[in-house]
Amino acid sequence: EQADQAEGGFGKAPKFPMPSTLDRLLRHWAYSQRAGKPADRASLEMVMTTLTRMARGGIFDHLGGGFCRYATDRKWMIPHFEKMLYDNGQLLSLYSDVLAIGPDELFSGAVTATADWLLREMQHPQGGLFAALDADSEGEEGKYYLWRRDQVKKLLSEDEYLIIETLYGLDKPANFESKWNLHRSDAWRSVVERLSMTREVADGLLSSARGKLLRERETRIRPGLDDKILTAWNGLAIKGLAKAGMRLGEPRWIDAARRAADFVRESLMVDGSLFATWKERPRHRAYLDDHANLIDGLLALLAAQWRDEDARFAVALTDAALEHFYDAENGGFFFTAHDHETLIHRPKPTMDDALPPGNGVMVQVLAGMGHLFGDERYLDAAHATLRWARAAMEQYPAGHCSLLSGLQSELDPPQLVIIRGPDDSGSAPMAAWRKALDNGYKPWRASYVIPYAGVSVIPSYLPKLVSADTQSRTVAYVCSGLACSLPLDTPEALASALNSG
Repeated sequence: EQADQAEGGFGKAPKFPMPSTLDRLLRHWAYSQRAGKPADRASLEMVMTTLTRMARGGIFDHLGGGFCRYATDRKWMIPHFEKMLYDNGQLLSLYSDVLAIGPDELFSGAVTATADWLLREMQHPQGGLFAALDADSEGEEGKYYLWRRDQVKKLLSEDEYLIIETLYGLDKPANFESKWNLHRSDAWRSVVERLSMTREVADGLLSSARGKLLRERETRIRPGLDDKILTAWNGLAIKGLAKAGMRLGEPRWIDAARRAADFVRESLMVDGSLFATWKERPRHRAYLDDHANLIDGLLALLAAQWRDEDARFAVALTDAALEHFYDAENGGFFFTAHDHETLIHRPKPTMDDALPPGNGVMVQVLAGMGHLFGDERYLDAAHATLRWARAAMEQYPAGHCSLLSGLQSELDPPQLVIIRGPDDSGSAPMAAWRKALDNGYKPWRASYVIPYAGVSVIPSYLPKLVSADTQSRTVAYVCSGLACSLPLDTPEALASALNSG
């Protein structure tokens, strides 16, 4: 239904589908393949159609990168121009997952532009990521993003203008208050063929035209910046940047995720307690969502590059969530801590919304942390939370996609891959090991490269004392449940073990 709305089929003007819904569809498609069943192509097509319409649509900033909050029309041509950190963090994760299925120029372009926008406009000098860009500038919604046709013509050469006019519909009637909000209705390859250009020439013209338009746009009065730094939203963005950096091989994005994690650890932790917001100083004790999303981001960051400080932080946050938010009697997690002020009703969120619910994320990160560190306390809490949430999931499955994904992770054996070697510096030998892991979208698999040198925090089931000879070689372990294989000593052996599993 949401994919049909994206194509202007029916219904009210949609906000784009919640990322947790698209993630559930994508996981369903992948798990059906894993089970040897006919792949549910409809699920994959819904995801691909939706993400394609979004990346082509007016809710995407085609010059500066980043997705706007929602659309005001059924074709997703005109957005509410506000850009939220939480949307863009989740979408970076989702597009990165889809790119694991295979390359796609449209999707990789959207990821690149969005990640670069976060680094360019949304990162505090100390590393934290700001909350949002307003929709208005000079008191008018969207003014910063809109164009008159004559403005564009004056800025560009004749061939550059022809590219922009054809790709973004400037040859069609104005779509917003006598001006144009850039929106693509066709594939780039089709536009190039229609203009009878070579791909190399067309790519060059598009790049130079976008650069000129962006530089001109940056001379305008900018939308207001909401410069609060919110812990939960930073967790979502850390995850998105880390996954995008891994998928597209861009270390700058991983470094930005690392800096954001360092900022939260250094500026939003006070006397061992996490805080929810920062603006010149930390404010408000953290809620469940802050812990859950930040742990999720740290797990993605550990998968990109293992650091002791991130591992310790993830363990400390998970233990704090169990101590301060967990309902030990009934299962599940409260939104507020046990020592929070007394409320008329103390919620335990389960429903997906623009942000995933704390309990849905906690189930997934507890499973990830439990298997990674071999801690059955985490796995037991995840199981108890799913048992507590069962009635809600059965009553309205479509509203509990995050919890359903957590349930599937418990029912279908997860796969954990640990690679240990001299370093994780991106050397050719280590690249070969990482390539063995890169065989499609496998949501049941978590992979970590843990170097011997400079690391003291490792999973408890790995050998603590390792000889110098062993440290000079790279080995891999494939784990299912809490049991691991014997060491695999070649990338080919790892690939064979993964393909057989």
